Amino acid sequence: MASPTLTRTEFEAALQALRADYAARQGNVACIGCERCIRCSESMFCVESEGLVRCQYCTQSADCTDCAHCTRSVACLRCTHCDDCERCTGSAYLVKSIGCTECTYCYGCVGLTKKDFHILNQPYDRQTYFAIVAALG
Repeated sequence: MASPTLTRTEFEAALQALRADYAARQGNVACIGCERCIRCSESMFCVESEGLVRCQYCTQSADCTDCAHCTRSVACLRCTHCDDCERCTGSAYLVKSIGCTECTYCYGCVGLTKKDFHILNQPYDRQTYFAIVAALG
């Protein structure tokens, strides 16, 4: 069976139509207890979020997957208790961090991997870390 030909123009028009259709969709799929969320799937008890997949208790977050208890985070994967984070993976208890992987208790860190108790990419002992974070409010 011969495949039909598709011109570049036809392809671009069809792609634009698909994107417009996706942008217009606001419904959630298989979510439980989500409030004011759009385009989320298999998530539970999330609020004011968009594009979450299998997330739980996330608030004001977008495009995260398999995250829990994250707030104002974007494009995170398998993170928990992260606030104001972007593109972090497999991490927990991060704040205002970007691109961290398998980290815990990092505050204002960028691009770290497998680090704990860091502030602005600098290491601290556990007690000092919590004292500084408490002072930062």
